[in-house]
Amino acid sequence: MTKKLLLAMAFLSAFVGFNAQAAEKYVIDTKGMHAFITFRVKHLGYSWLQGRFNNFSGDFEYDANNPSNNKVNVDIDVSSLDSNHAERDKHLKDPRFFDTDKFPRAKFVSTGWTDLGNDKARMTGRFTLRGVTKDVELDVTHIAGGKDPWGGFRRGFEATTTLNLPDYNMKESAMLGVKDVEIWISVEGIRQ
Repeated sequence: MTKKLLLAMAFLSAFVGFNAQAAEKYVIDTKGMHAFITFRVKHLGYSWLQGRFNNFSGDFEYDANNPSNNKVNVDIDVSSLDSNHAERDKHLKDPRFFDTDKFPRAKFVSTGWTDLGNDKARMTGRFTLRGVTKDVELDVTHIAGGKDPWGGFRRGFEATTTLNLPDYNMKESAMLGVKDVEIWISVEGIRQ
């Protein structure tokens, strides 16, 4: 009886240990420039202005069998904002907009993941910008996962969302007719 009990306990602990490690951890490959956080916003309502954040870091956990285990953390250097125009970037970094001297970093921490099928998902999270934290939803597409040429394993996603700038105390943007900014994110993670 004791042998059967010990075997059952060993099997159970191995099974629990396997399940606890089912989520794979990835580091977002910003070093190799295989990740992008870009934005577009209407310029005075007449055309689209595009830009990106050049410096950010993050990681994610992905569990194909149990998507509720999926997690994402991203830290953004807001002062790395780049709209391909130095004067405009200076303007966007000033206190009326991003106020990068006072709020140099933005952060996203996921709070939930809903698998929608066909490599689509909805991710919820808390996004902090200019010291204001709001709940956000992102539409996510799993692009693919597989071995890379260097003996590692990578997985890629893209995500989109729209942020309301006055929610983050950028009230002057509304006076200019600019309230919403569309965000497009593409990340490639290296499995650890």
